[in-house]
Amino acid sequence: MIGSVVTSIDIAGVPADRIRITPSPLAELGAVLHVLAAPQHHPDTAAAVARMAAALPPELAPDLEELDLLWHSGRADFLFPPDPRPSLRAELDDVDRLDDERWVAAALAAHRAVSPAPRTWSPLRDPIVRQRALAAARARGPRQAAWAERVLADPAAERERVRRFLLACESAFFGTVWQRVRPALAEEADRRRVDLAREGIGAIGRISHAIGVDTDRGVLTIDKLQDQTADGRGGGMTLIPSAYGAPHMTVVYAPGWLPVLQYPAPGWDPRPVLRVDELDARLTALAHPLRLRFCRTLARGPHTTGELADFWQVTAPEVSRHLAVLKAAGLLISARRGRYVTYRLDMEACTGLGQQLVDVLGR
Repeated sequence: MIGSVVTSIDIAGVPADRIRITPSPLAELGAVLHVLAAPQHHPDTAAAVARMAAALPPELAPDLEELDLLWHSGRADFLFPPDPRPSLRAELDDVDRLDDERWVAAALAAHRAVSPAPRTWSPLRDPIVRQRALAAARARGPRQAAWAERVLADPAAERERVRRFLLACESAFFGTVWQRVRPALAEEADRRRVDLAREGIGAIGRISHAIGVDTDRGVLTIDKLQDQTADGRGGGMTLIPSAYGAPHMTVVYAPGWLPVLQYPAPGWDPRPVLRVDELDARLTALAHPLRLRFCRTLARGPHTTGELADFWQVTAPEVSRHLAVLKAAGLLISARRGRYVTYRLDMEACTGLGQQLVDVLGR
């Protein structure tokens, strides 16, 4: 059993007008660069993003590789603006207002192999944290390690380099991408804001099957295999719809940062969202050897309980118990024909199980 593992966001008592729902060009560019860095996790969009990146000038290729500490397996918190602006340049101006300590901590925290996150993470001030950050960077490769060293030695220069690179991405390809996706993302945000004003925080749960809402406690739960908490009671939170973020539900939860949730906008992610408990139920159901044997038979066509009992030489009640587990896990389709009930394997659910496992692991 996987057990209960979620990321929670406490927004108890936060008024609706302090829950911002709006697109962000910086967050979307971060999502695009993440797909480019990890295309194997994004089969639906990797080819399109690769075509975008081909427009980058060759002289920016070293930056693309070295800076991927900011967006590869994790993304720096400053890539998720708590107060999104209409333009990438305006959002980067807000990032420039961060002091060096916060910027460096965010830049070198994306790959920390620490869960839960420490209350303080300051590579500039804490020598132990500094060594851990450098060790994590070295594990990614020599170019990334060299960049981390430069970040610690001269934060101002590397901050300016990151800004120039992101603006170069906008000029080369992302500006066109943003013009194309922004209207749909803005429409999604508008619709969610109307629902939020009308219904309260319960409306947030309709954004995704992976978001739970406890309206009594004022807590959102994001169905991720990551046990973290974020506190939005002081300043609220921000939700950012994304066209290229699927399957990730990315949460800014670091202490001192306003909680931000970037979620795949409905219509941009073609795959169904499976909760962790649903994945757990399917994997558990298929872990039993007899149930796997039943699945083998049911993959070939509909069968009754009696037919399965005769074929596999087990009792009908035992067959019924195992079929109930498979049915509850969403792996069987049943149909009544007269006084008989037949069962067949849901081939679509089984075919998508591998990708759903990857999606849940990556969410």
